[in-house]
Amino acid sequence: MIRLFLVDDHAVLRHGLRALLQQEPDLQVVGEAENGEQLLAQLPTTPCDVVLLDLHMPGLDGLATTQRLQAEFPEVRVLILSMVDHPRSIGQVLGAGASGYVLKNTGHDELVVGVQAVAAGRRFLCSELGLAMLEKVLVSVLELPPQPTSGLSAREHEILQLVADGLTTAQIADKLFTSPRTVETHRQNIMEKTGAKNTAALVKIAVSKGWLT
Repeated sequence: MIRLFLVDDHAVLRHGLRALLQQEPDLQVVGEAENGEQLLAQLPTTPCDVVLLDLHMPGLDGLATTQRLQAEFPEVRVLILSMVDHPRSIGQVLGAGASGYVLKNTGHDELVVGVQAVAAGRRFLCSELGLAMLEKVLVSVLELPPQPTSGLSAREHEILQLVADGLTTAQIADKLFTSPRTVETHRQNIMEKTGAKNTAALVKIAVSKGWLT
């Protein structure tokens, strides 16, 4: 049985993850915390095997928490669960001792595989990150021409697609296990990057550029 501790400052996300992961026969959610300080305070009396840890949190964030875990609880494996897909951020937290990194748009099955992998002492990257990094390697080594890009991040692309599909902010937040405020921030960033004045104009631009599936 893998003992799992959830750390994220969004209570809705934590509760959703608990409900999903507790259905797995080999996983047991033993605790929750909204930041690194709460996690470290509970670990002496709540032992666990894997911490599923958000990267950006108020107080002690994911990077600092990972460093503390390595120093104080080196037997605990860390799997980062974040919406951040910037290579620098990923490299920093993996260099600090995290065993894996999963984006918050990752499917349930792949998330479970990630938890199982790091619990077994292996490294893990979700498929979206792994493929993106492989593409960078291929472009560099084989000198392949880079693919045209919209300038949007992977998460912004996903939210753009869901907006075009007609989902509301609340529905998108629920689907991606994040907060409506975070979705609105991404929507505003998308509007600024594309120059769209409203949702209809945004969808029109995305369709004309071939960004939607």
